[in-house]
Parts: sequence; C-alpha cells; structure tokens
Amino acid sequence: MKKLLLTLAVVTLFAFGANARADEFQVAVAANFTKPAEDIAKAFEKRTGHKAVLSFGSTGNFYSQIKQEAPFAAFLAADSATPQKLEAEKLIKPGSRFTYAKGALALWSKTPGYVDSKGEVLKKNAFEKVAVADPKLAPYGKAAYEALAKLGLDKTLEPKIVTGNNITQAFQFAESGNAEIAFIAWSQVCKDGKLTTGSVWNVPADLYSPILQDMVILKPGEKSAVVQAFADYVKSDPEARKIILSYGYELN
Repeated sequence: MKKLLLTLAVVTLFAFGANARADEFQVAVAANFTKPAEDIAKAFEKRTGHKAVLSFGSTGNFYSQIKQEAPFAAFLAADSATPQKLEAEKLIKPGSRFTYAKGALALWSKTPGYVDSKGEVLKKNAFEKVAVADPKLAPYGKAAYEALAKLGLDKTLEPKIVTGNNITQAFQFAESGNAEIAFIAWSQVCKDGKLTTGSVWNVPADLYSPILQDMVILKPGEKSAVVQAFADYVKSDPEARKIILSYGYELN
C-alpha cells in the first residue's frame, strides 16, 4: 500500500511539472525586483512548464491598476503597506501575504569613483542632478527622501532632484547621464554581493525605514493551483531564495 501511494505521488508531481497544457499567469512586479523576478520566473518555468508573465512598474501604480480589476494573478510589491491595504480591502487570497525580501537603498553613479563609500558626494553638492523615484508611488523613493532628511540635506538638494515614476526610471536617469547620481535599489547594480558597474554608496539602514517587500496572490489567481505553486516557490524554495540573496536582498 505504501509503495502504491508513493508511486501515485511521484506520478502526480511529474504530471504537474511536465503538464502538456502549460499555464500562463500575469504577475505584477515592483521595478526594483526586475532582475531577480526574471531569473525566478525562468527557473520556475524550467521546473514546471508554467510561465509567469511579468509586468514591471511602481508599487503605487500597480495598486491603482489592481483596484481597477487588472488581471494580475499575483503581486510582488516593494513594500508591505500596499499588500496590507489590498488585504484589508479583500482583494487578495486570504492568508497569501508574506514577506519575500528585505531591500536595501543605494546611491549610484555610472562613473567609477564618483560616489564615495561614505556618501560624502551628497554633502559636497558638486553635481547638477540627483535622480529619485517618486516617493508617492515607489517605496525606494520614500526611503531616499527619509535618508536625505536625516542627513539634513533634503531642503538643500531639493532643487537638484529629478523624479522618476519608479526606481528603474531613476536608474535610467543616471545611466543616461541626465543625472550624475541616483538613489536606486542595491539589487539593480548587485550580483553575488558585488557591485557590477559604476560606483556606489550603500545607504546605512538606520537612515530609512526597513524596506520589507510583500507578495500576495490576487483575486484573479485565487483558485489557481499553479499560482499558489509559484507563490510557494518564491516563499520557500531553496532555488528561488538563492536567487533573491544573489541580488543583495535579505530574507525575512
């Protein structure tokens, strides 16, 4: 009997992983998590055959779209407050909210040596523009303003701030040269714990509120076993957790 049950379990797992009718489902992803989300989606598809179709943007904009019944099955936000609001508004699968990563803020320039390891470049104020994500839409933008306020530089640097709709746009401003420096997510220029390009100051964590990033299953994905499997994969699978860590995030 035990042998029969084991055989049935193996067959069930194989059928799920090698399902000829692979499912596709839409996932909203905060812009800071672009690279790890792409890697996670590829790994999940390779294992199961099911495809997560990813859309990237600001957490605030996604909240508005979800309220307007956008067909996202799941949401990886850049904060915990927005998923908590969605939970209170009964727009998620009950019990599906969890923290998948803790993010880190960084100040970055595409020019090697431009940003020093202590962030003194901000106090010297010798640059023309600093890019920041919209604090009303992007938690990393909010964190940047918190850091500037604690450093006593928010009023001084306000005329030099250029605002991106999300953290990707803030990064693009600095990458294109439209701003010399930008407050970004450390994950955008980090791989395996190391800086991949330019120069960076890892903003001390005591200068901004913790960036706890939550995932939820939304109403369109509430009854899908595949979407639940994807959420479980992000939450606890060693492969997914290794990917998250490799981009400089902490695990909750």
